Amino acid sequence: MDSRAGRWWGAGVAAVTAAVVAAVVLVSGIGDRDAVGPDGLRPGGVDAGDPYVPGSGNGGYDVAHYRLGVRYDPADDRLTGNAEITATATHGLSRFNLDLSGLEVSSVTVDGTSAEHQRDDDELVVTPARGLDSGTRFTVKVAYGGVPEADGDGVLGSGGFQHTDDGAIALGQPHSAATWFPVNDHPSDKATYDIEVTVPDGLAALSNGVPGERTSADGWTTWHWAERSPMASYLTTLVIGDYRVDTDEHAGKPMVTAVPYDVPADGPAATSLARTGEIADFLVTRFGPYPFQAYGGVVVPDDRIGYALETQSRPVYGPGFFRGGEPNYSVVAHELAHQWFGNSVALARWGDIWLNEGFASYAEWLWEEHDGGRSAQRNFELQYAATDWSRRTLDPGPGQMFSTAVYKRGALTVHALRRTVGDETFFQILRTWTSERRDGTATTADFVALAERVSGRDLGRFFDTWLTSTTAPTPP
Repeated sequence: MDSRAGRWWGAGVAAVTAAVVAAVVLVSGIGDRDAVGPDGLRPGGVDAGDPYVPGSGNGGYDVAHYRLGVRYDPADDRLTGNAEITATATHGLSRFNLDLSGLEVSSVTVDGTSAEHQRDDDELVVTPARGLDSGTRFTVKVAYGGVPEADGDGVLGSGGFQHTDDGAIALGQPHSAATWFPVNDHPSDKATYDIEVTVPDGLAALSNGVPGERTSADGWTTWHWAERSPMASYLTTLVIGDYRVDTDEHAGKPMVTAVPYDVPADGPAATSLARTGEIADFLVTRFGPYPFQAYGGVVVPDDRIGYALETQSRPVYGPGFFRGGEPNYSVVAHELAHQWFGNSVALARWGDIWLNEGFASYAEWLWEEHDGGRSAQRNFELQYAATDWSRRTLDPGPGQMFSTAVYKRGALTVHALRRTVGDETFFQILRTWTSERRDGTATTADFVALAERVSGRDLGRFFDTWLTSTTAPTPP
């Protein structure tokens, strides 16, 4: 994510080790561990166990795939949906939870049999007719509907499902998916997706992944999208409205870009998106093969979206990035870099968010140098002089997840690593990371271990200093 168009809100090796412990907790989540029945079954966790996002995610199962079918009418702001969720129990389950905000549930089945269900605030509690043994693969179907609500956590302004003058926008970080479908809403549980969106004829309905067949009947058009690489739930998006949609091909894959019809086709927004393929190709030379089966980007006209978000394969950009008359290639480089750092290699816990934002911010410096601007070294020097070193980058605290300490001090750490190990080893570290961790999740401890393995050096003190020290490190 790049939040510069909006507002900013604002332990060393031991903390790195703690990341591993926290990642283990996230596997099962927080549940009623004393409620084990004589059959060995117990409730799934009601929380993923991540202190940065209390209440988000659930435990006891691992989702493999979501098949979503939603119908949305902007005239009455009503959404109806059917979700089919394929998952595997990670321990014996007597019941389990899904995250779902605001919408009403009319029916739930588990493996074709009606299941008891009840709401507990933003939790949908499902009790199947028969318990699920550990390792059991099961399918949940949920029919639901209502008027979706925005996510009002205020961390980055407006998020979740938001009604617009001509349709709707659904996106946000660290969570947003639960405002429009039932989900295990934490990046530690990635899954593949099929998304079908039905809207009144004449409106576009954009989402993630590869576009499929578009069908129309009785005044409604259904748009089909498929994301076959595992995706964290907050990276899903839905953009509905009056958009000029361009579908092209780049490097043998579909490239779908969209801007509102009232945005000039030769203006800074469209001009910036037009270089998506070129920028992605440059990043391939630094980070390794592009990790997904589609490219693209969407510019939204709504000033409530004061940020850009790396929604998988198709980033969404708020309008503030393209004011002033000049293209903004830096934000495109930032969100495309996230396709490797944050999307393909996702977070196991939000306290390690610098792994996303530090590398994406550093990609801005790499692109600027490649495009004839300031060198990465010069950007390092300028940012080093402007940095408040009292604020840590690793485990910055929930209120500082999107602070400059995460973004810019994170980028300083990345460049300092490059200077410490040398260019050849540095880029080998990056390409090894994106290759070995592709489609998975990771922690800072994982990255430190890999960097030490590839470089053959003990880097514990280096990362301790650059990520957590409260005094300015000596530049390498």
